[in-house]
Amino acid sequence: MRNLGRMLILALAVMGLQSCVIRDDRDAVSCGGGHRLRIVDLDMAPDPIAQGQRLDRFLVRLRADGSGECRTVIRLREDRDNDLIGQERVYRLHPGINEIMIQPYERYRFSRNEHCFVVLADIAGTPRPIDASRRFCARQVAGRRWSMR
Repeated sequence: MRNLGRMLILALAVMGLQSCVIRDDRDAVSCGGGHRLRIVDLDMAPDPIAQGQRLDRFLVRLRADGSGECRTVIRLREDRDNDLIGQERVYRLHPGINEIMIQPYERYRFSRNEHCFVVLADIAGTPRPIDASRRFCARQVAGRRWSMR
């Protein structure tokens, strides 16, 4: 009797899994052409951050104008020395505002008076800076702390 109950539960689980729809990112179109991307905002956490403290994350608010979803790799680098400072990932962007979390590399720390950032996206297979309405910089404030506010 116990085995019959287990088999029924297993059969129900299998039937439930068969009805699941799995979205495959390979089906999405690569960003470019009719997809215009623009950085709306870039934040970091924590903010402010003390000297030597590890950043938890960057949050990019990216506007995608286009007729549908597109797939791209998002990268974050420092403007001054072109060093990538965060984990790059493939993102599926939908029309409108997209919030993208970028995990900074473990070793990344602030050291200069100012750190400015550029967000890149693969457009037609080539990493290109995304248009932004302003520069996004973390500046040193009192007490060896940095803030993007």
